[in-house]
Amino acid sequence: MSALDAALSRQSWSKVTDVAPTREELLPLIAAAGRVADHSSLRPWRLIELRGDDRLVLGSAIAEAQGDERPSSKPLRAPLLIAVVASFRKSDKVPHWEQEATAAGVAHTLSLLLDEAGWGVIWRTGGHTRSTPIATAHGLKKNEELLGWLYVGGKPERKKPSRRDPVDADAQLTRMPSPAL
Repeated sequence: MSALDAALSRQSWSKVTDVAPTREELLPLIAAAGRVADHSSLRPWRLIELRGDDRLVLGSAIAEAQGDERPSSKPLRAPLLIAVVASFRKSDKVPHWEQEATAAGVAHTLSLLLDEAGWGVIWRTGGHTRSTPIATAHGLKKNEELLGWLYVGGKPERKKPSRRDPVDADAQLTRMPSPAL
């Protein structure tokens, strides 16, 4: 499958089965995803693998962040969660927004690679991603921010096609305005 085919066929899988790639299966995909555009090769990102009881810890942290009494069951929706972390580096040339874009690029590329390898993936976020309980649960440092989680599992049989409309590329691609004379 070409990169174009992978991008055109990509879809989010909100429900997945209880199987997930092993760490050994993930490593080459992460190595490939890490090849995204990265000004000054800072590698301003890292990924955190959450499996088993790690997901229960996250459920408790989400509850604390939201002021709920009971742990959230959301992290149990997939057997593997991959936390995507922007890990900012000191740089006079590369601003924070560009470093965060690199981390987001890694996440998106990894989601494409996982999908192409046969895994169901959805990137989940939320207001609590930047909360103190969530940062503490993930062991984030002062120079880091959580961008969300890739929920990964097996692809169940899908009875209906994806509900996403095709992209109108012509409407999205514009030209630079002519200078005023």
